[in-house]
Amino acid sequence: MKKRALFTIPLCLVLIAVIVTTFFLLNIKPAEGKIAQAQKLAEYTKPAVVRIVDYAVVGWQFNNPNDPEVMAILDQLKYQSVVGGSGSGAIISSDGYVVTNAHVVEATQMKDEDIANAAFEQLVGILADQFNVDYETAYQYMLTYTKYTEIKKVLKVVLPGGDVLDGEVKSYGAPINEGKDVAVLKIEGNNLPTLPLGNSDEIQNQDNVWVSGYPAAADSDLLSTDSSFVSSMTAGQISATSKRTEQGSPVIQINAAATHGNSGGPVINEKGQIIGLLTFRGDTVNGQEVQGFNFSVPVNTAKEFVNQAGVREFKSETDKLFQDGLELYWGGYYKHALEKFEAVQRIYPNHSEIKHYIANSEKKMSSSKTLWSDYSTTFYIIDGVSGLLILVLMVFTFAFRPKSPAVAVTGVPSAGPENTLADLHKDRKIDVQDILLALQEHQKRQKKDDDDSGNGA
Repeated sequence: MKKRALFTIPLCLVLIAVIVTTFFLLNIKPAEGKIAQAQKLAEYTKPAVVRIVDYAVVGWQFNNPNDPEVMAILDQLKYQSVVGGSGSGAIISSDGYVVTNAHVVEATQMKDEDIANAAFEQLVGILADQFNVDYETAYQYMLTYTKYTEIKKVLKVVLPGGDVLDGEVKSYGAPINEGKDVAVLKIEGNNLPTLPLGNSDEIQNQDNVWVSGYPAAADSDLLSTDSSFVSSMTAGQISATSKRTEQGSPVIQINAAATHGNSGGPVINEKGQIIGLLTFRGDTVNGQEVQGFNFSVPVNTAKEFVNQAGVREFKSETDKLFQDGLELYWGGYYKHALEKFEAVQRIYPNHSEIKHYIANSEKKMSSSKTLWSDYSTTFYIIDGVSGLLILVLMVFTFAFRPKSPAVAVTGVPSAGPENTLADLHKDRKIDVQDILLALQEHQKRQKKDDDDSGNGA
């Protein structure tokens, strides 16, 4: 047994070391890239932040052919006025529900009469400036000869990749000075990127926040057309948590920079959750916009309208695959990141960021790190075989013991007719010298018997 153990026990230890090693390798988590939290949030949220364009087109008829100057201006305007504007929003469900401000989509929610009045006032202002007359004079003149012919309402949601989809208002609060400035829209789509809703009751003063959207200040004629499809993100903190509007609706004050066009855009916490929707800025000072004093609707207020719209809030498979791919990409596992990104492309081909990351992953494939979890099946087989070998070796070492051969010894007093040497050794009372004397006595008797036999012959 001792000779066997000298061989089997070291071998068992080696096999145990193999099992421990495979277990350790399988539980190694992919290395995290040295990416700042703010950068991660920007990449996570960018695909779900949308631009919203909401307007009404009013057609005009001018009934004074004797005024060619006014007719010339109206001709330049194509006898139309446009009421409305643009803002931001966030997709919150993979089947196409979007949260934004009510005032962002106010134009298409107004009554036709109100739209016509707003458009008429706009038209009068243009003519008053053009002819350098006071507003009231221009108003009375145009009121006499002008009437609207049609009103066309348009609500579009522009996705980060540039796709333009029709939007439909599913629940609507009220503009800033009238109530809760929240609206929920619906667009057609499946597997859309999303942002999760957080809990604004948990926010604290000076919490870090980020505002994402499409500020007008970031638009420029010097930028390419596709740049208008890229959202901007600014950072800041919560400045106050308990302020309210004149109508009593709660608002959150933040110091992150924002401007026209950011309205309806998500205010995001460190977990990447929406905790508010940017709604208005502070008053101007000396006619100038002052940054660092902006306000947002708490997300818990927005949830009231989300529930009214019947939204099933959930994170899409697109989000999970994309975020898993980003983590692998930032950690240097480009081969595995590419698999995730390609899966995103299969289920949502119009993802705004996916082509960029697929191209970069392909370029870096040669330097991709090893992900040991890929070898889990092989490791499980190795562990199973190793465990079986350890069991066999233990049984071989300790369960099977060879028997010692028996040696007969005569002439030694015992309880039986004959004793073996093994029996003598077991009897601790018999000395070795007794054994020698017994052997000598046995030889003497044998010789005597031989002599007697010889004489008798």
